Amino acid sequence: MAQHILDSLDKKILRMIAEDARVPFLEVARECKVSGAAIHQRIQKLYNLGVLKGSKFLIDPEKIGYETCAYIGLNLKDPSSFDAVVEALRNIPEVVECHYTTGDYDMFIKIYAHNNHHLLTVIHDQLQPLGLSRSETIISFGSAFNKQLPIVDFEKA
Repeated sequence: MAQHILDSLDKKILRMIAEDARVPFLEVARECKVSGAAIHQRIQKLYNLGVLKGSKFLIDPEKIGYETCAYIGLNLKDPSSFDAVVEALRNIPEVVECHYTTGDYDMFIKIYAHNNHHLLTVIHDQLQPLGLSRSETIISFGSAFNKQLPIVDFEKA
């Protein structure tokens, strides 16, 4: 994966919009002492480079009835079925992340369920039929924090 060279203006823009994705571009422009058009062009460039991957509203899963968050390490009976399993996982609404990993698991997923009974149902009815040889579930009691990576100057660090 290529690292993109960001100039000081790019970094200032990223810091501002990472702190508040809803900050008006004109406010970013004033703070950066450039035109609104320049901010639009920079943001479009950052999207095109893949530095920015979008903006979205974050929904609190608990507020909409998902009280259980779990992380599940999955081992496949047949590692050649990896791509098909990933596609099947993508179609399970409760699975919100899937990671390729090293170590004890073939992949690691994050899942939300309404409660422990719902979690068990998803594991039994939707995950097990995917051809798992083994899985290990870790239930999260809550997130201590969740943050963006800082925009740093690697040449100074």
